[in-house]
This record gives sequence, structure tokens and C-alpha cells, in this order.
Amino acid sequence: MNPYSHPAPQRPAGTRPLYKRKRMWAAGVALFAAGAIGGTQSAHDEVTAAQTLAAKPAATVTVTATATETAEPEPIPTVTKTRTRTVETPGPTVTVTKAAAQAAGSGTSHSNTSTCSIVSNAGNCYQAGQFCRNSDHGALTTTASGARIKCSYSSNAWRWTYS
Repeated sequence: MNPYSHPAPQRPAGTRPLYKRKRMWAAGVALFAAGAIGGTQSAHDEVTAAQTLAAKPAATVTVTATATETAEPEPIPTVTKTRTRTVETPGPTVTVTKAAAQAAGSGTSHSNTSTCSIVSNAGNCYQAGQFCRNSDHGALTTTASGARIKCSYSSNAWRWTYS
């Protein structure tokens, strides 16, 4: 073999020979032409349909509305007392808020409701065993019943656990 001679060029794998490419190109042009002719006929049909609709008289629509007003009694106003306590610990700051609702007419009834300071995206209090969000790692809060829980790493995941 002569070191200065070059082997015959070979077609790369996966390419089509020239005669097959010409056939595919011709088939594509034929499909395009058929679509253009069919599209022209469709546009003509739309113009004919629009002219037919324009010749018909327009329909008349009558609308009748009736409104009725009812009176509702005003709700009884309530008095809400709010007491806020801030607990500072190393890490995130947790604020616990307790609200007591009192009826306006009675001065002796007290109802203490415990609220959690950290809630889920849906607005619900967390419970022990649920997963924590990344922003809650190491945080302290309370459950809906008032039990203290902490977001800590447990069982290969960050979960709310009783503290």
C-alpha cells in the first residue's frame, strides 16, 4: 500500500444516498403543494359561508332581571384579648400568641384558645411525626392542642418531634 494514497471516501453511518434524498425532497414538495391547493379551497368555502350568514336576519334577545333584597340581623360584636410572649433561644425566634375570645354581653366567660406559631402552607398546625420544611429546621412551635414540638433530624429526615 502506498503511504501517499488515500482510501476511497466512505459515507458516514446513518446517512442516505443521494438518490434517496432526492425522492424524499420531491415527496415533501408534492405534499406542500397539495396542502396549498386544499387550503385555497377551504378559504373559498369560508367566504361563501360568511356571505350566507350575512344574508340572514339577526335574532332578537330579551333579558329580564329581578332583584330581591332581604335584611339580615347584625352579628353581635365580640371582644378579643391578645397576649403575646416572645421566647428567645439560640436559633430561630419563636413567638407564641394566645387569644381569648369573650362575648360582649357576658363578663364572666373566658375561653382560652392555644394557637401554633408555625403553620403549614395550608394554614394548619403541625403534629409530631410530620415532615418539616427547610426553613423550619431547628424551630420550636406548638401543636393545635398546645404540646411543644421541635423540628429535628430523625429517621433520615427532618420531622416534628415532641420536645
